[in-house]
Amino acid sequence: MHPVDPRPDGAGQPTLLDRRAFTYSIVVPVYNSVDIVGDTVDQIVAVFEAAGLSYELVLVNDGSRDGSWEVIASKARANSHVTALDLLRNYGQHTANLAGIREATGDYVITMDDDLQNPPDQTLLLIDEALTGRDVVFGEFERKQSTGYRRLGSWVISMINRRVFGQPADLVVSNFRILRRDVVDRICASRTANPYLTGQALMYSSNRSHVQVRHEPRRVGKSHYSLVRIVRLVFTILFSYSLFPLRLAAVGGFVVALAAFGVGAVYLVRGIFGDVQVPGWTTLVVLLAIFNGVTIALLSMLGEYVVRTLNAVSDHASYHVVDRVSS
Repeated sequence: MHPVDPRPDGAGQPTLLDRRAFTYSIVVPVYNSVDIVGDTVDQIVAVFEAAGLSYELVLVNDGSRDGSWEVIASKARANSHVTALDLLRNYGQHTANLAGIREATGDYVITMDDDLQNPPDQTLLLIDEALTGRDVVFGEFERKQSTGYRRLGSWVISMINRRVFGQPADLVVSNFRILRRDVVDRICASRTANPYLTGQALMYSSNRSHVQVRHEPRRVGKSHYSLVRIVRLVFTILFSYSLFPLRLAAVGGFVVALAAFGVGAVYLVRGIFGDVQVPGWTTLVVLLAIFNGVTIALLSMLGEYVVRTLNAVSDHASYHVVDRVSS
C-alpha cells in the first residue's frame, strides 16, 4: 500500500495525509560506530514512539570490526521493532542500504547515517513532505558539517547526477531521504552489481523534492567516507550507469586519429616533393608513445565496461548476509 497523490485543498496547497495511516522503515548502514550507534538506535526509537507511528528499524552491519555488530544485535533482541543484519564483509554504504531496503516492509523507507549527523527528529520533516504526494524526498542540509574534500566530492557527484540521471537543477539530493514503496520496489527489482541508491531513486521516481533539515557535527570519531571512497563512487556511477566515459574516449580517439592522418599527410607531401630529412628518433618515439598510449587507454576503457557487464549478467550477488537478529 502507498498513498496516491492527494488533491489540493482550497488554498491551492497539497493536503497533508495522516502520518499514522502508514508504516515506516528506517534503514541505517552501520560501519565501525560502536561508540555512537547505540545512541542512534535509542533516539530513532524515541522519536517514532513519541509520534505514535508504526515503524521498523533495520540496522545493517557493513563489515564492522569494532564490536558494532554486538551492539545492534543486542538492540534487535531487546526491541521487536528492530532487525539487525550482518553482512559478510564491507560492501559500502549503498550496498548496505540496498540490503536494508530489501528487508524493509514499510509503506515508506527512510535511509540515514549511523552517527547522529542526521538527527532522528528530522525524519518527521521528510515524512510530512512525502505525504503531500512526493514519491522521493531528500534532506537538504541547512549547513553541512563535513570536511572540504567531502564538499568538493559532493559537488562533483551532483554534477554527474545531473548528467547521468537527469537530476533537476533545483533539486538537492543526499543520503538522508525517504522513498515511497513503489520506488523501493523498482530499486529492489533492478539488476546491478554496483548499486547506487541516489541515482536509482532519481531513475525510478517522478515526483521528487527536498526539504531543509539540520546536519549536526560528528560527535564521535571521523568520517569513513575517505577521498578514495569518493573516487570509487565516481567511477562506479560513470562506468555502471553511463556511456559518457566510452563516448569521451571515442571522441578523443577520433581526434588523435585525425591528428595522426594530418601528420602522415604532411610527411607524405614532403616525401613526394623531395624535402626529405633523415628521420629522427624523437619524432618516431613521440608518435609511437602518443598513438600507443591512446590505444591502451581505449582498450582499458572497453575492458572496464566488459568486466562490469560480465558482473551484471553473471547474476553475481551484490552482498551476502551471514546473520540476522530479530526478536
